Amino acid sequence: MLDPQTVKAYIEQGLECEHVEVTGDGHHFEAVIVSGAFREKSRVGQHQLVYKVLGDRMREEIHALSMSTLTPEDWEAGRR
Repeated sequence: MLDPQTVKAYIEQGLECEHVEVTGDGHHFEAVIVSGAFREKSRVGQHQLVYKVLGDRMREEIHALSMSTLTPEDWEAGRR
């Protein structure tokens, strides 16, 4: 069973991120991911990028992933 820190590490290994938070129960996870790679991508495109980074782990280890993807600018604007 995976822990949230492992999922966080998987994301950070494959995607340059400014910030990543992952919570979950070992099968179902929620993530907040902030990356410059999301610039000029639709929300669907951003999520596809994360799914690509996770690859087969999405079928084999992670049963569900709910995510909020943000550019660094969106993240900073939301923190004000």
